Amino acid sequence: MSARSIRLALSQLNSVVGDLDGNVERIAADVERARAAGAEIVIFPELALTGYPPEDLVLKPRFIADNLQRLEQLAARCHGITAVVGFVDAKRDIYNAAAVIHDGNLAGVYHKRFLPNYGVFDEDRYFRAGSEAPIFALGEVVFAVNICEDVWYPTGPAVSQVRAGAELILNLNASPYHRGKKSFREAMLATRAADNAAIIAYTNMVGGQDELVFDGNAMVYDEQGRRIAEGPQFEESLIFADLDLEAVFRRRLHDPRHRKEQLSASVDALPTPKITLNRLRPARTPLPKQTVCPLDPIGEVYRALIVGTRDYVRKNGFQGALVGLSGGIDSSLVATIAADALGPANVVGVSMPSRFSSAGSKEDARELARNLGIDYWTIPIEPAHQAMLDMLADKFAGTAPNLAEENLQSRLRGNVLMTISNKFGWIVLTTGNKSEMATGYATLYGDMAGGFAVLKDVPKTLVYELSAWRNLQGEQPVIPVAVLTKEPSAELRPNQRDVDSLPPYPVLDPILQAYVEEDRSAEEIVAMGFNEAIVRKTIQLVDRTEYKRRQAPPGVKITPRAFGRDRRLPITNRYRGA
Repeated sequence: MSARSIRLALSQLNSVVGDLDGNVERIAADVERARAAGAEIVIFPELALTGYPPEDLVLKPRFIADNLQRLEQLAARCHGITAVVGFVDAKRDIYNAAAVIHDGNLAGVYHKRFLPNYGVFDEDRYFRAGSEAPIFALGEVVFAVNICEDVWYPTGPAVSQVRAGAELILNLNASPYHRGKKSFREAMLATRAADNAAIIAYTNMVGGQDELVFDGNAMVYDEQGRRIAEGPQFEESLIFADLDLEAVFRRRLHDPRHRKEQLSASVDALPTPKITLNRLRPARTPLPKQTVCPLDPIGEVYRALIVGTRDYVRKNGFQGALVGLSGGIDSSLVATIAADALGPANVVGVSMPSRFSSAGSKEDARELARNLGIDYWTIPIEPAHQAMLDMLADKFAGTAPNLAEENLQSRLRGNVLMTISNKFGWIVLTTGNKSEMATGYATLYGDMAGGFAVLKDVPKTLVYELSAWRNLQGEQPVIPVAVLTKEPSAELRPNQRDVDSLPPYPVLDPILQAYVEEDRSAEEIVAMGFNEAIVRKTIQLVDRTEYKRRQAPPGVKITPRAFGRDRRLPITNRYRGA
């Protein structure tokens, strides 16, 4: 084995925010596995020790001190290997940092240089930017460490580190998932590796944290921008790669760009102190066989919803989940995701028919529960519905029935579910989708009542795609075919249809994407070929229901711009996009 070759391990860790002791054990277990497989270096995700994002926990001095103490304890368990671990460092300020632990001792620290402050990120609120970019000489192997956003910039710290002699860049990430991000990451990493003629090893967190889902998918790119190792999406895993640094040297001999010192004026040059480490050279076993089965685009989203739901429920200590089953497409998909995420024994479906519930919908709900193997309860709301109407009869006398009587049914169902939740400690999973959240086609304190909104960021058209995809994954469909083919209806009045209140979803969803996710004006959306009256009505619905969304439970982020952390608009606001 060449003196310029090295075995690297990349950990896709599912840290739990604030669980410092648990995270130490998770990290130590992967350190042991990496060492046993002959890895000389093992790298962990950004802020693996604290979990990501720790948010205002880092404003608590005790939390910072506890995280530093756990780092010392972890270092003592890392003999015979170099481990690179994300943590919160404290000097005259606090930093998003990476510790380089070598043979049981803290050998060096890197502080994140570029602190994202957009979308779901608020790192400028908490951390100071780093001012150095150290490199590490592990015998004949020279490597550098940076963190997440640092590698996204063409003129980031990697440029300074490469010019100081680094041939291997270890990049630690807590990069949240959204649709399409995987291919964007791949192109960026390939470009950085080729431009710097360096091997770039990217590891990423995995698991759910409130609205965010981290998809893992660790990758290693060689000096020519070719992917040479990859980890699975949405799974904890330890990925190994045997790297030949001599190939980097040969590549640089043929790349004159690295001899043009005058280019340094165009980059953010940083001091690059060099830290020398003794080479440990553990015995190597044959490289473990690693196979990754890529997920198709719809399967990728489905997996994200499973992981986000599973981790929210389990990390918050709930024993099971409740889903109100209407026989419609949304509740059917939520119940299916819950059963896949938590196991059928941990999910209860509750049918709460009213006078307007069709026989077909009640049977569809029952068939779904039977197909999934979940417990199925029927609790009619008609007695309570009539009692409430009787209570309000004097005050409502002389008025025509309207949304008040319709939404009363939804609120009674919310009451039933929350009462069962209180009784047994099960979390209520709401069933509203992004199209409904955007337009206000959901009842506050009714079908919005619950602890977690699985489909909050899933447009209605994607709900159908996900349901159809899931039905193809087994020998028999789990979601009844009738659910996918019948016209959507809230069934809160006779012969009600969603299109009575909203444009058809294939028309509505592209308009919502343009307005909500892309911030296009009404005029721009009309120019895309949409009817002006429909566009302006849709925008008005979105604008006037911000107050509802502010009161909605958190839900899994799967689009580039989700409601909540991504999109923050004032409730009291007289600017109208239409």
